[in-house]
Amino acid sequence: MASDISNHEKLPGVPVLPLRDVVIYPYMVVPLFVGRERSIKALEIAMAADKQVLVATQKNASEDQPTEDSIYRVGTLATVLQLLKLPDGTVKVLIEGVRRARVARFLPGEEYFFADIEFIEEKEADPRQTEVMLRSLKSQFEQYVKLNRKIPTEILASVLAIEDASRLSDNIAAHLSLKLEEKQKILEMLDLSKRLEKLVAVMESEIDLLQVEKKIRGRVKRQMEKTQREYYLNEQMKAIQKELGELEEVPNEFEALAKKIEKSGMHKEALEKCRNELNKLKMMSPMSAEATVSRNYLDWMLAMPWKKRSKLQVSLAEAEKILEAEHYGLKEVKERIIEYLAVNKRVNKLKGPILCLVGPPGVGKTSLGQSIAHATGREFVRMSLGGIRDEAEIRGHRRTYIGAMPGKIVQKISRTDVCNPFFLLDEIDKMAMDFRGDPAAALLEVLDPEQNHAFNDHYLEVDYDLSDVMFVATANSLEIPAALRDRMEIIRIPGYTEDEKVHIALRHLIPKQIEMNGLKESEILIPMETVRDIVQHYTREAGVRNLERELSKICRKVVKEILLQKNEKTVQKKVMVEDLEHYLGVRRFRHDMAAEKAQVGQVKGLAWTEVGGELLEVEAVTLPGKGKTIYTGQLGEVMQESIQAALTVVRSRSDAFGISKTFYDKHDIHIHVPEGATPKDGPSAGITMCTALVSILTRLPVRSDYAMTGEITLRGEVLPVGGIKEKLLAAHRGGIKHVIIPAENVKDLKEIPDNIKKDLDIKSVRWIDEVFSLALIGYSDTSSGKTKKTRSKKHLTGRTHVRKTRRGDRPSTH
Repeated sequence: MASDISNHEKLPGVPVLPLRDVVIYPYMVVPLFVGRERSIKALEIAMAADKQVLVATQKNASEDQPTEDSIYRVGTLATVLQLLKLPDGTVKVLIEGVRRARVARFLPGEEYFFADIEFIEEKEADPRQTEVMLRSLKSQFEQYVKLNRKIPTEILASVLAIEDASRLSDNIAAHLSLKLEEKQKILEMLDLSKRLEKLVAVMESEIDLLQVEKKIRGRVKRQMEKTQREYYLNEQMKAIQKELGELEEVPNEFEALAKKIEKSGMHKEALEKCRNELNKLKMMSPMSAEATVSRNYLDWMLAMPWKKRSKLQVSLAEAEKILEAEHYGLKEVKERIIEYLAVNKRVNKLKGPILCLVGPPGVGKTSLGQSIAHATGREFVRMSLGGIRDEAEIRGHRRTYIGAMPGKIVQKISRTDVCNPFFLLDEIDKMAMDFRGDPAAALLEVLDPEQNHAFNDHYLEVDYDLSDVMFVATANSLEIPAALRDRMEIIRIPGYTEDEKVHIALRHLIPKQIEMNGLKESEILIPMETVRDIVQHYTREAGVRNLERELSKICRKVVKEILLQKNEKTVQKKVMVEDLEHYLGVRRFRHDMAAEKAQVGQVKGLAWTEVGGELLEVEAVTLPGKGKTIYTGQLGEVMQESIQAALTVVRSRSDAFGISKTFYDKHDIHIHVPEGATPKDGPSAGITMCTALVSILTRLPVRSDYAMTGEITLRGEVLPVGGIKEKLLAAHRGGIKHVIIPAENVKDLKEIPDNIKKDLDIKSVRWIDEVFSLALIGYSDTSSGKTKKTRSKKHLTGRTHVRKTRRGDRPSTH
């Protein structure tokens, strides 16, 4: 039949079979499933005649009823090898392509497509060029089959065995994964050389695509294998740990960290830093030192409270009630806290105030901080700065070695779990500096409201907002660097009066010691009179720490007595004043120092120390000698200069005092400040020294109920000094009735409690002569020079013995 076809250029009246999504080339054997009625009819006509049918591809595969215009004109004349009707009405047919043909014209008919066709002759190619193209085509097809898993290897052998160029090109085109239009174009190509070139180009493009696909497939496979391997190993680890009973369900550590990081509420910079650190941690060996450093860093970052806050107390009445209940007195501090809460109630975000409570030990600075935290509703954090010398304690260690940690500021805040705690910086004046840096300078950023919103810890390496933290510092003195002191609001707590100590003992200290020593309120009673006697004769301090120790001693002894008594029935023990010697021993101090006898050369001065105000006694005597001035009692340079200035003032008034000019050449002057083991310094003892000198030179006794403070000039002017409040409290504790202060310090009396001012007769002076008139018995500015000269001739050079009744300490440096 094939030979008959080749002898004719045209073949009239051939059935046409439209195909969807397939192009059939010559020499191809293809099974088809036919379901359309017109196509089945065409096959039946072909089977009834010579089994010849033209297979042509539809232009649009979605058309169910194609027209003549929607069918390509070039197709393949094929022979129907087998036809099988299926039960569902469709037909399975096996056809074999014979040669290319073109529809000359469609014949009219409605049951099936019927057309006159003409055969297409191929254009012969150059044999040598064809040979080269065949080799290239076979090589590329072999490579294509290796990359494309869809083509079986058996087909490769059959295709490579074909030597005919036209037949080979059609076979290869049939197996390529090309679009329908591309396959149709190859079918319509009659020039064999161009067809071969087209196939070579198409093959190169397909091979490139397949190589890229192979790389992607290999990468995906490796990733899947890695993921499966990790999953397998993780499951094995879980199983082992579960078997050992360590954990019931072990979560994925990295996944848990990633979730915590995303939920932590960090700002963008910190979030990016943690993500990068987690990615680095995933790539490290779990046993490496670097992994430990990274893991510790992530733990610290996640431990920081980034958003969680304490709900602040906004009720001013409630806060005031808490402060009054927990602390007696301290009016200025309480007012400042109430002011802060009042402003905070009006303003949404108020920068935390930075207060510095300055006062002697035992006045309750630390416990006041706890009360402020309670009143404001903040979490309480305390950091002791005493003895800190390393800057890293504040700013943290750099993350360059194992064991590096954040600074104490960050550590303390992380433990509170809120970003707005109350932070107490205790003993801020006790910091030091050495080769490891200056921690006081590192605190500048922490305590500056304009900077601490972006505090950068060396360990965290990201900014952390400290502006919501309420910082309060405590100090015994203002020996703080000026830059650091400038960033804080100073509130002085000078010490307690006698009445305040008594009330504090009754309201707080006695109930506390009764509870701590295992007593009941029905077993002991310490009346107010007894407490006042303890304050006057067993303690002399600015705070109440020693008072609490004495009360604790009484409670311990009462407990011992209760346990040793044979009678099981406990009777309330009332500790009276006469019982104190039994419980506390002999009295240590004399309260009423003003009751002492007025003596020549003995003057009471007032000094300021870190532990509060102190009474400072000054003694002076004259004795035969060569005009030397001797001063003892471990006096500082400033106080020694005050003695020289006082001596110059006295010598400049020698004529007024009736003192011989040769007196200073034949006598030595010895000035002594008792308790030589305690260092003493400062200019505020100037008028005290001058009064002592005038007393021994004029033989006029000094009033014992007077105490004084003030700096002196060479002209005899009295200059102001600091620490007036502390000094007046010390005079009040010592039972002094009259106090002499510089006139320019009168403005400081506004801070003095009314009961202190009521008990003290405070005299203000501007010149040293006013001091002499007040303190020296028998001295008068209007007295005749003769009288003074007579007294000067009766000089006594004997030593005056003075009994020490009060511990002296460093006077004010103001």
